[in-house]
Amino acid sequence: MAVAEDVCTETTGATAVGVPAASAMAVGTAAQEVGLKRGEFAIAVHLGLIRLMVPQNGGRPMVGRDEIERLRSQDGFPETLRERVRTVGTAEGARRLGISPDRFTRFARAGCLTPITFYLNRYRAIVWLYLADELTGFAAREPQLLTGRSPGWLRDRLEGGADCRAGNWRSRRVERLLSLTEDPWARVAVLADTLDPVQLAEVVDDPYERAYLARLRPEPAFGPTGPVWARETMAHLMRADEPDELLWRRVNLIMELDNAREVRPAPRPGGDGRAIPSPGSERAPAPDPRADADADADADADARSQSKSRSRSRSRSGPESDLVPGIPSSVPPSPCPGPGPGHAPTGAAEPVVGLLARIGLRRRTSREANRRQSPPRRATFGE
Repeated sequence: MAVAEDVCTETTGATAVGVPAASAMAVGTAAQEVGLKRGEFAIAVHLGLIRLMVPQNGGRPMVGRDEIERLRSQDGFPETLRERVRTVGTAEGARRLGISPDRFTRFARAGCLTPITFYLNRYRAIVWLYLADELTGFAAREPQLLTGRSPGWLRDRLEGGADCRAGNWRSRRVERLLSLTEDPWARVAVLADTLDPVQLAEVVDDPYERAYLARLRPEPAFGPTGPVWARETMAHLMRADEPDELLWRRVNLIMELDNAREVRPAPRPGGDGRAIPSPGSERAPAPDPRADADADADADADARSQSKSRSRSRSRSGPESDLVPGIPSSVPPSPCPGPGPGHAPTGAAEPVVGLLARIGLRRRTSREANRRQSPPRRATFGE
């Protein structure tokens, strides 16, 4: 039994409207109306050839009757639409290009050809499918690759064990989904789907945000169909596995996450709609103007106390140059220093984690907490 991949029909970016029953139909009915098979309809939605609508009260996406009429009014319908979503496998694709199936597979593994979808055969092996139109365009652009000896860069890539099919398919899908939505958290959810749970927790360390992203994950138009092993294979293919791709996905996820936090915070249980600083957020809590007078008084008192302490220290220990200062005056202070011991208020925001640390390093929260709680110590040069 073959299992087709219907995930190309995710509804991210679909128009959310109140859909009257008389003006819309289910996607299965719409596929029959335009003369497309289930997989062909999924590809048409993925390519933007068919627009979906999502009811405001939730539920499965639908297709408006005006959209069906628009498709029917196009020249050459339905043959033109079918040809645009026609897919071929390795054998037929090789015949179209006039090359052997082995050479076709080498092109695909090297990244010259990008799959549009796939299915799992009865042996649960992945069978990649390609758009027939794109193969025709490839033959017109790169005729020199179809004859003669393969270039050196292609041979080197294949000898290194490269297989770009899953990565290219994943990139194509992510780019399409991002182009369909402007909602910042929906864009984060698309990128979060490319990381495994451990990698995702390192970048999005707020569990409420991760739960929110899980709810925003794009849903297939035909619903979560298929056996469990097929869904597990799909989840595995969705996750980046090469170091370069992992780094790229994490960088993009961090940028989209910071933008989403700026627009609005993720909802929390029992929240009253106020913006709650998220872990790792670069925004500090808004100051309370009523506390300005007390803060100024405390600052004056601290300044007088520190001045007296320095005077006593100089009288006991000699010149101040005998001590190693905590931060040399010639070096600018850290832009986001952590709060000193005994001065951190309850619920204070965490120090900002740098971009490089958030990409490649795990945050050692307990170690950082112990470091902040340890009082600063001045050491003499003789130590």
